[in-house]
Amino acid sequence: MSWDFVGQRTVLAVMGVVWLGVAADASAYTIYVSNEKDNTVSVIDSDKLAVVATWKVGRRPRGVTLSPDGKWLYVCASDDNRIDVVDTATGKVVRNLRSGPDPELFILHPKGNPLYIANEDDNMVTVVDVASNQVLAEIPVGVEPEGMGISPDGAVLVNTSETTNMAHFIDTASHKIVGNVLVDARPRVAEFSADGNRLWVSSEVGGTVSVIDPASRKVIKKIGFSIPGISKEAIQPVGVRLTRDGRRAFVALGPANRVAVINAETMEVEKYLLVGQRVWQLAMTPDERLLISTNGISSDISIIDVDAAKVLKSVKVGGYPWGVAVGPK
Repeated sequence: MSWDFVGQRTVLAVMGVVWLGVAADASAYTIYVSNEKDNTVSVIDSDKLAVVATWKVGRRPRGVTLSPDGKWLYVCASDDNRIDVVDTATGKVVRNLRSGPDPELFILHPKGNPLYIANEDDNMVTVVDVASNQVLAEIPVGVEPEGMGISPDGAVLVNTSETTNMAHFIDTASHKIVGNVLVDARPRVAEFSADGNRLWVSSEVGGTVSVIDPASRKVIKKIGFSIPGISKEAIQPVGVRLTRDGRRAFVALGPANRVAVINAETMEVEKYLLVGQRVWQLAMTPDERLLISTNGISSDISIIDVDAAKVLKSVKVGGYPWGVAVGPK
């Protein structure tokens, strides 16, 4: 057993005691985690920090997101080439939405409709009306589309293409690409700041995060990472989340088993948090008190105190947790 693994479990055990003292003050939310290997969604109560239900969904679930009212959970059933719509009151799949082949990530318009889906196998972004289940557009993008970000006003959609190594800027009114930005190898996630003035794009193989000015479509900073004892090749940025005040960013670093804490104003790394194995995606509770990471190989999630930038607890979920979303209890 490696020192890293032992150290991780010790830290989590100690922080679990701290968590017991603050849990009563936390707002209650429901955390939804897609388990890629099990074809399930784990449902976690943020008060109890325990799995309270497990729901069956389509094959190889990856991206997950919630309707604005929290009533519907949308799930990318990648191997079924569809989007499952789950009633969060019953945990049942009530219908399916159309998509192209191998949907991986998606994003809802800020108003809750339409849904923009990255289809990895046909180099398209599919735009679907979630009410009528009609395909409104199919937008050709680069090879292996993955990440999906949208500006706070809903006017600009950004898709990342893993093989083309670009962030594609798309006008949501015309469904046309209006610009492309070259980033480092294998871009995965695109995340706008709350004010829309910055776009953060993670590059898994390149090992960097590009911070882009959406107005000029220029890279203003490339953030690199260095962890003592961890090889450069193991540091693979994937999930990105920013606080609404624009002061802090978090980046999941894949096989490095760390989440980087970044000062979003200076764009400098402040510290690294040891989490589970192969950390993948991130989500924050609406009150921004907790950050959740999905850790694929260790089949757990890590719960992080955002203000303190400390890991509080790990929670076992299903096999190969991938996506995560948080909604009302």
